[in-house]
Order: sequence, then C-alpha cells, then structure tokens
Amino acid sequence: MKKCYAVGEFLSDRNKEEMKRTAEECGFVIGFFDCSEDADGKVSDAEVFYGNEPALLAQMPQLRWCHTPYAGIGGLVQSGLFDSGEIALSNSSGAYGLTIGEHIIMVSLMLMRQMPEYNKVLGRHGWVQEYPIRSIAGSHVAIIGTGDIGRNAAARYRVLGASKIIGFNRSGRDVDVFDEVYKLESFDDVVGNEDIDILLLCVPGTPKSKGILDADRIAKFDEKTFVINVGRGSAIDQDALVSALNGGRIAGAALDVTEPEPLPADHPLWTARNCIITPHISGDMGLEYTVDKTVEFFCENLKRYSQGKELINVVDIKAGY
Repeated sequence: MKKCYAVGEFLSDRNKEEMKRTAEECGFVIGFFDCSEDADGKVSDAEVFYGNEPALLAQMPQLRWCHTPYAGIGGLVQSGLFDSGEIALSNSSGAYGLTIGEHIIMVSLMLMRQMPEYNKVLGRHGWVQEYPIRSIAGSHVAIIGTGDIGRNAAARYRVLGASKIIGFNRSGRDVDVFDEVYKLESFDDVVGNEDIDILLLCVPGTPKSKGILDADRIAKFDEKTFVINVGRGSAIDQDALVSALNGGRIAGAALDVTEPEPLPADHPLWTARNCIITPHISGDMGLEYTVDKTVEFFCENLKRYSQGKELINVVDIKAGY
C-alpha cells in the first residue's frame, strides 16, 4: 500500500476518519501526527503529505504531492523543494474566507466605534460615553486582493450597507461583489479620486506584494481612512504607518499580520495611536468550518491524484501563490 501522512493537532477524530476512508478508497494507508516533532524520522516512505512542515518534506524522497492546510505557502516555496516541478503543491485557498471575513468586519466595527480608545478608559476603570463613532453603512471601501478573502469581506461590507466597494487585482478582471475592479497598477490614480473610509489588504506574501502600501501611498489617505491588513505584514511600510497613525494622518489601523512575527515587545506598533494588533489569528484553525474545508480539499485532491486527474488549488511556484 502507498503511504500518506498528515500532521496537524487541529484535526478532529471526524476529520481523520474522513481522510482515512478516502485514503483507503484511493489505495493509501494514512498515518497521523499532532506535530512535526512526533513525525520526525517516521515519514520517509510518504508519497503524499498533508501538512506545512518543510523540514519534514526534506525527509520524504518518494514524495510526489503535498497539500498544505493553509492558504499561504511562503515557507514551503522558500524551501526550494518544489522548484523542479517534480512534486506538486496544492493549498487550501478558499477555506479561510468565512473566518477572515468575519474578523475583518469585527475590527472594522471596533475601529469605527472607537473601541481602542474606550478600552484605554475601561482599563483604568473609567466611564465615558463621548467618543464620536462611525458606521460601515454609507462607507467607501477599497480592497487590494479580490480572491476568496477579498470577496467574502466585500460581501459582508455590502450587507452592512457600504455604499461603494472597489477592488484591485493583477488583471483588473471584474468580480461580481465589487462595484468596480481595477488593475493594481491603477491604484494611485484611482485612490487619488476616491474618498476611502476603509482600505483592506488581503494579498499573499510575494515579491510583488512586498511594500505595496508604501509611504507614498499611505500619504494619499486622510484622517478618516482606516487601514486593515490580513494578508502579510511585508505588504506595508510599518514605519510609515506608525508615523501616519501617531500624526493623526489616518484614522487607525488593524493588523493581523506584521513583520516580523511575533512582533517584538518594544515595537512602536504596539503603542501606535488607534492601532489594533492581533497575533495572526484571523484565519487560524479554531473554527471547525475552516478545518473541515481544508480536509475537503485534500480528500478531493487525493481522489484526483489517485486517478491521474488535474488537482485543484495547485500553487504557481513562480508566482508564490
């Protein structure tokens, strides 16, 4: 029997049963490990792998396909193990739109309803009711990245009454939940003519996305704009962002991703004005739905792999996603 292994402490017994049943149907025996340390030295006969551990992949000389339960694949691509094209890599893009979309709405409302300021007062056991608040209703939203996460966020902003939602992607291809979609290269011209309440970044970590929100672009926004980043910390010039926050040149920020991670305890982002920091948890495995979707993608692909069919969610190694 061919061997397959899966690593992930977030996998439930129900998930494992589904994966085991599918593996048997496809002529595989599957083994499970909670963490890479448990699997170390025990996976050399793997042909297929579900997990996100480059060090383990290097121990698999017979590996032909890896499926990561995450959408981001930076560490796997950087390992160089997939450069030759002999090993297929697929990801779980499409599993995170729900959980990250809800996180985006949560922090949008927290910023608009002045929760960072109220939390400071409440932390001193104070009691004030005077801060002005804003609403998503009637807001203009700009989203860089119109994939699964961007679409989910746009749909939720729409339900809450956002009056205009524009998107930016590489091609300028229309996406139905957006009012308008532009090529990313048009960002400066478009934003210069728009009154943006919320700028959302949900782009993968690639060389092309690095520094996409630089000091010059941050300077294009005004004191009413909130910046939210759920993609990769490398997309933002953090020094410029801190300066804009503390100088009152933008309204606030919510960052679920930073560079580096973890964010050092003395980093100025921690104390920047009206800035919400979360430790890269907008799309973690705490939501059962997310884990179930990653398993669904894996099982579908295992069937396709065993039948010699084209896999879904195949990663473009050169593009980095």
